[in-house]
Amino acid sequence: MNNIGSKRKALFDFFRTYPKTALAFSGGTDSAYLLYAASKSGTDIQPYFIKSPFQPQFELEDAQRLCALSGVQLKIIEADTLSDVRIAENTEQRCYHCKKFLFSLLKQRAAEDDYTFVIDGTNASDRASDRPGMRALEELCIHSPLRECGITKADVRTLSKKARLFTWNKSSYACLATRIPCGTPIREEKLRLIEKSEKALARLGFTDFRIRLDGNTARIEVPARQMKKVVQKREMIRSLLADDFSAVVLNLKER
Repeated sequence: MNNIGSKRKALFDFFRTYPKTALAFSGGTDSAYLLYAASKSGTDIQPYFIKSPFQPQFELEDAQRLCALSGVQLKIIEADTLSDVRIAENTEQRCYHCKKFLFSLLKQRAAEDDYTFVIDGTNASDRASDRPGMRALEELCIHSPLRECGITKADVRTLSKKARLFTWNKSSYACLATRIPCGTPIREEKLRLIEKSEKALARLGFTDFRIRLDGNTARIEVPARQMKKVVQKREMIRSLLADDFSAVVLNLKER
């Protein structure tokens, strides 16, 4: 058995060990494959989507589509992340406080539904030093089966493609709060503006990009291969974003 095959077997064995599981479900590549693997393993898996101001609408739509394809009911948890001042202030520990807030809600809701074992989609490529939120997951005893089985992001994409999941090549997506510089308080109207602007660029065919705020300036970050496209579509981008920002700039550093 090749290496990725042994990792896949380890993941299926994991679900056989924990046959009743609650899943923090984002609709992204990692959690989509977890839902698939759990379902194939015969696990009683209950996915929960946490709907907050930090999540764009398309993530919920993808999560609903995946659950419909899997024949699993998606449960939605409403979470007002901005009601917690430690999150809204947007300090260096925002991600930690946010994960603690969200997963505490999830654990409570799952326990009410008689699911006491909770997992998330952190994979083996995610480094704890880069993700303050992973400390919150450890404190709340949230398991990360992809990470525990040594399954990397590249592995997830390979396995997802083989399983014919439409998320196999879905761009990685960080929450909308990451578009606002640390130290700048987060306001819901800014999050909605970012979501609207990124949706407009996605319709132009851009992928794996970000629009970050710098005061009232929109800073566009795209992969190197798409920079030429930004220049080619300059007027269209300007017309889409100019009314909402005092300036629209391209970050020449590769995203």
